[in-house]
Amino acid sequence: MWFSPLNIMATQLNRKRAYEPPTIPDRLYFKIGDVAELCGVETYVLRFWESQFPQLKPNKSGTGQRLYRRRDVEMAMEIKRLVHAEGYTLSGARAVLGHDQRRPDRNKKPDSQAALPLAAGEGKQLDVVAAAIGHARAELREIASLLGSAVQQQSRRRNRLAPIRAASGSLFPS
Repeated sequence: MWFSPLNIMATQLNRKRAYEPPTIPDRLYFKIGDVAELCGVETYVLRFWESQFPQLKPNKSGTGQRLYRRRDVEMAMEIKRLVHAEGYTLSGARAVLGHDQRRPDRNKKPDSQAALPLAAGEGKQLDVVAAAIGHARAELREIASLLGSAVQQQSRRRNRLAPIRAASGSLFPS
């Protein structure tokens, strides 16, 4: 059979639409092996994804075992879908997930008030507030540097040598 570029593209498009995520069992926590099996990837892939995607943060038990919640499993499945089924790179998938995370609800209508321009006085008020916050930050940094230098000066003043007792006249007490 001869493969044309159109046949290959059609196969790729069908593969994108054919992704069916597995059902997640109703449990409170999942171990990394369970999540790897659900997602169809190796455990080292999940650990790598944890370093690449800030949204994927499983809890750890006292023994260091990763414990994934349902939202973590869903996030891992979404990463798998974006990377494997949709063909995104890791940075592209990270950008898509970061963009989705900023939008609280996709089905919610945008706030009509947010789209309106600021009233005449509101822009100046925001500038005044931003300037006050910047001034407070600068003062706090100055206070922190003064406190840091005071601690360093106190630690330098301590005597490290014990005084010699002159009562015995000898360096070595008997």
